[in-house]
Amino acid sequence: MPFPTDRTALELRSLITPSGELEVSLAEVTVATPDPDEVVVRLEAAPINPSDLGLLFGAADMGTAAVSGTPAHPVVTARVPEAGMKAMAGRVGESMPVGNEGAGVVVEAGSSPAAQALLGKTVAVIGGAMYAQYRVIAADQCLRLPDDATPAEGASSFVNPLTALGMVETMKREGHTALVHTAAASNLGQMLQRICLKDGIALVNIVRRPEQVALLKSQGAVHVCDASAPTFLDDLTEALVATGATIAFDATGGGPLAGQILGCMEAALVRTATVYSRYGTSTHKQVYLYGGLDTRPTEFRRNFGMAWGMGGWLLFPFLQKIGPAAAQVLKQRVAAELKTTFASRYAGELSLPEVLTLDAIARYNQRATGEKYLIAPHKR
Repeated sequence: MPFPTDRTALELRSLITPSGELEVSLAEVTVATPDPDEVVVRLEAAPINPSDLGLLFGAADMGTAAVSGTPAHPVVTARVPEAGMKAMAGRVGESMPVGNEGAGVVVEAGSSPAAQALLGKTVAVIGGAMYAQYRVIAADQCLRLPDDATPAEGASSFVNPLTALGMVETMKREGHTALVHTAAASNLGQMLQRICLKDGIALVNIVRRPEQVALLKSQGAVHVCDASAPTFLDDLTEALVATGATIAFDATGGGPLAGQILGCMEAALVRTATVYSRYGTSTHKQVYLYGGLDTRPTEFRRNFGMAWGMGGWLLFPFLQKIGPAAAQVLKQRVAAELKTTFASRYAGELSLPEVLTLDAIARYNQRATGEKYLIAPHKR
């Protein structure tokens, strides 16, 4: 599957103009000749992750979005509110490629043995600029997939699987024995549930609707708490008593949920405390915010003593922290369990031009649980 003789291909780009407008378009770019340790991957599948949407649309008000251009080369524009332009200052005027991860077939390779070994192989790749037809990338940034795996099956081999594994690894490294996860019916949440079931780790799942409780229960989940239920805080406390979970990963970020989790952790610990302290229990309780599904300010009541922490958690800093050797162990587990533990499901598949239609944007930009989309860069 060689690329065009003129080495040109399409790549999705996002630009914030100095006048306060978002422009998302398809650019024709030249596919570079790979260096000795690089390969050229014909990208066949790339997921739209929540982390991608932040770069794709920035702080633009997508309610003002309009489409111009042609069906083959559409251009989406939207207004960026004045307050949002302050956060966008670092990228104003810079046309930025989008897409954290993807998968495809290596169609050209540099001269090094590592690069040549990947020629013709199906690989998953990470490193940005994946919403494109071709990607030149270092061979060591590729994860060779099993011979029977398709690019669609391997497209989400990094962000969700490594995030889920990273949560479990963080739990272990920080001395906890069970964990809590919010937005638990998502692709990532279901993946984390499968990891915990396989590894014998107690997990408390927090969801937002009764049907999501049923979904996770059908997959073997033991502890599922519905945040919309009037008994939510009592249910969560009971699940924390049963599991002893003292670390949580919160995808919502805003609103009261992170504080509620800490409060229920403290209430669960008080049940077994043998010594009273006006400073609360001495067991450290930790909540990591790793997403921003709720854009409100983070709110919490100090009803959880003094042994607590709330902070941010991101995948790439975590991988840097644990080092290449430990990260490689996690990646190899993903490859080995690609069709089981780390299988992903998608609500639909979009071509590059279809990504820039208002109907498609309205669907994938909702960030709704179970509504993850896959881009097929060569789809016509």
